[in-house]
Amino acid sequence: MSGGRVLGVHHAGITVGAMDASLRFYRDGLGLEVTLDAERDAPYLHETLAVPFRALRYVLLRVPGTEGGAIVELLEYLDAERFPAAARPSDPGNGHLCLQVEDAEAIHARLIAMGYRSRSERVVPITAGANAGGRIVYVADPDGYWVELLERPATPAAPR
Repeated sequence: MSGGRVLGVHHAGITVGAMDASLRFYRDGLGLEVTLDAERDAPYLHETLAVPFRALRYVLLRVPGTEGGAIVELLEYLDAERFPAAARPSDPGNGHLCLQVEDAEAIHARLIAMGYRSRSERVVPITAGANAGGRIVYVADPDGYWVELLERPATPAAPR
C-alpha cells in the first residue's frame, strides 16, 4: 500500500439530542472529564456535514486512564431536523462505545439509580474468550446509544 496511512484514533463522535441530558450521563454518570464545551458555526462544517443546521454545540470528554488521552466528542446539531437512529445490536450501521472500567457493578448501579436502562438486568460474567473472568453490561445513554462497560479480568485468559 502506498500513500497515506492511519496514524491513530483521534476521537469517537456521538450525536445527541440534548447536550445537558447527555452530559448528565457521560460526565456525571460515567465520570468522563469535560475538556471543551463550545458552540461553532463555520462554513467548512456546513460543507463537510452536508445537512442544514444553525450551529453545532460540541463537547469533548477525556476518557481517564487511556494512553494518549482518548476523546469522546458529543455533538448537538442546533436548529436541525433530526430523527432518532434506534437499532438493535444486530442491525447494520448500529454502533456502541466500549469503556474499560474498574468496577462494572458500581457504575451500572449508579447509572440505573440515575434512571438509565441496561440491555441486561445485571452485569454479566464473561465465561469464554480472552476476557473470561471479567464482567460486561450495556447501558443506554439518553438517546438510546449503547455504552458497553467492560471489566476485564485481573489476569486475562490464555488464547484458545
